[in-house]
Amino acid sequence: MITDAGGIPLATSVTAANRNDITEMIGLVDAIPPVRGRRGRPKHRPKRLLADRAYWSKVHHRELRARHITPKIAAPKSPHGSGLGKERWVVERSISWLHQHRRLRVRWERRDDIHQAFLSLACCLICFKQLPPDLDR
Repeated sequence: MITDAGGIPLATSVTAANRNDITEMIGLVDAIPPVRGRRGRPKHRPKRLLADRAYWSKVHHRELRARHITPKIAAPKSPHGSGLGKERWVVERSISWLHQHRRLRVRWERRDDIHQAFLSLACCLICFKQLPPDLDR
């Protein structure tokens, strides 16, 4: 899952449990939809990407830089206390919001398309809850 700075999910994917998360990073970055705003070209991708040590690799750094994204990923075997934990807690909070939904806490579905549908619904509910009170109705 990739979120914005407020914890709103931008892109999600469902993979097998025994698959490394780094294999899905570039696909998730490419899956971020364009952001509408001012007139002109819509913004497609974030300016920087924060991740933990498990996402560090030279190949993925090059891929992110080719997409004009600054990676802020702690290098492996570097001392802890890089300061990224102060900013990465937003993703952990979003994951806990997803786990509030019973069907996502424990995966009972055998088909991944059904699980992806429940994940998409939960992300829609998270986005809906983040709307200001005067806009939700």
